[in-house]
Amino acid sequence: MNTPSAAERMPALYLSHGAPPLADDALWPGQLAAWSASLPRPRAILMVSAHWEEAPLALGATEATPLIHDFWGFPERYYRVRYDAPGAPGLADSVRKLLRGAGTPVQDVPDRGLDHGAYVPLVEMFPDADIPVLQVSIPTLDPQKLMEIGRRLAPLRDEGVLIVGSGFFTHNLAALRYAGVPGWSAEFDDWGRAALAAADVDALLDFEHKAPAGQLAHPRTEHFAPLFVTLGAAEGELAAGRSVIDGFWMGLAKRSVQFG
Repeated sequence: MNTPSAAERMPALYLSHGAPPLADDALWPGQLAAWSASLPRPRAILMVSAHWEEAPLALGATEATPLIHDFWGFPERYYRVRYDAPGAPGLADSVRKLLRGAGTPVQDVPDRGLDHGAYVPLVEMFPDADIPVLQVSIPTLDPQKLMEIGRRLAPLRDEGVLIVGSGFFTHNLAALRYAGVPGWSAEFDDWGRAALAAADVDALLDFEHKAPAGQLAHPRTEHFAPLFVTLGAAEGELAAGRSVIDGFWMGLAKRSVQFG
C-alpha cells in the first residue's frame, strides 16, 4: 500500500451498527451516509465487528466471498442483501506484519465473509461497495488488550485505511423496546458521552464497574469491545474526539464517535 500525504490520514471510528432493519429506519441511514460523505475517501477499510469473536486474532476473506447473514427470524429481503466489496490482501499483509511483529499471533480464515456488524453500516456509508474491506476478529474481550491491538494497527491510518470498530453503545436484546428509552440505556449513554468528551480512558476501561447500569447496558461486553480497538488506534487524539451520531433505536443507544 502506498503511503499518502499527512493530509490524507484517516480518522478512526466507533459506530453502532444496528440490525438489518436499520435500512428501513427513517433517520439512521441518512446519518451514516452524511458521516461517510464528510470523511476523506479511504483506500481500504478495516472492520472490527462485535459479531466475530475468535482467538487468535483472525483475518477474514481477502477475495470475493458471500456475506454472513448471521441473524434469524427476519423477512426474506434481508437475506438477499449483497455487498460485493473488493477484498484487501495488501491490507491483510500489513495487519500480519504489524501484529506478528509485536508477538501477536494471527490466523487466516479465507472463507469468512463480512457479517452484519460489518456490512449493514457499510451498505449505508459506502453503497457503491468499491472500497476494499478486510474484517478482523475480536480475539479477547479484555479492554486493555484490545487497546494494545488498536495501537499496533494505528500506523495503517497513515496509509489511508479507515479503522472502524463496529458494535452498539448499549446492547441488551432482552430489554429491547419499540417505544421509549429505558433508564439504564439513557444513563449509560450519558455517562459514556461524558467519559469520551473528557478522554477519560481509565473510566472507559473499567466501564463495567464505573458506569451506571453497566451490567444492564452490556450483559455481555462484545458490543462495547470494538470501541477499545478504536481508542487504541486513536491514542493521542482522544481529546479531540466527537460524537457524530447519537439518540436511540429500539431503546438502545446508537452513539457513534470519530477521532481524527
